[in-house]
Amino acid sequence: MQYRKFGRLDWECSALGFGAMRLPQTGQDFSSPINEPEAVKMIRYAIDNGVNYIDTAFPYGMGKSERVVGKALQDGYRQKVRLATKLTPFLLKSADEFGQFLNGQLERLQTDKIDFYLLHGLDAKSWKQMKEWNAIQFMEQKAEEGKIGQLGFSFHDTFEVFKEIVDSYDEWAFCQVQYNYLDEHNQAGRKGVEYAAAKGLAVIIMEPLRGGALAVEGPDAVTALWAIVIVRMVSMAQRSRVTTGKADAINTRRTCSTSAATVIAYLSPRPH
Repeated sequence: MQYRKFGRLDWECSALGFGAMRLPQTGQDFSSPINEPEAVKMIRYAIDNGVNYIDTAFPYGMGKSERVVGKALQDGYRQKVRLATKLTPFLLKSADEFGQFLNGQLERLQTDKIDFYLLHGLDAKSWKQMKEWNAIQFMEQKAEEGKIGQLGFSFHDTFEVFKEIVDSYDEWAFCQVQYNYLDEHNQAGRKGVEYAAAKGLAVIIMEPLRGGALAVEGPDAVTALWAIVIVRMVSMAQRSRVTTGKADAINTRRTCSTSAATVIAYLSPRPH
């Protein structure tokens, strides 16, 4: 595993993280229960192979992902990782629900502290709502109480909105953006990654494989383009890291080994 300095923090994060949005299920239907033994096995496999950043959120299975992650991090695994989850605006009716929402996450994750706490999926509308509800002040208070560590946000909107959010608060430790070779100029995009990094934020990359769509074997012409794509993106991701949530243990092993080599390649510093 390779590691990256995490923004301004005195900590190095694995170049690959484990995103727990898409965990294996017991059936083919989207509403099928999570296959907990297999999911725990996947998460622990990733940690055993050097992953030290685990990401989840309440909407991932409406709390089920958080609960499974909490189980996976028992038996000493919690001490090996930094844990991230999110405060989700669209699930809340008022700021009065912030505390109950966070306490439920702590209970499901079986921990007394969440290392990285994000405002979830911000866009112009939800950012306006979070400002009106003083969400940052709530997070700062909980950080003082020791219930959360670093403050950050995940994002789905335009670069202009992204820049506004980054500039609005000097204590952001990190952000999470969608970025892959199809989304270089979508949402925050390349400009957003560069801007946040220049401001000292750690940049977490979500959907590096577009939810797995880019992990399938493509046509020969597309495969041949990978070498060109990797070269183009090397400098972009030197300060970035990746979360990826695969749907079965085979794909997890592939993510942590064979396929991960591609992702690690474009995260590696350019040779001098």
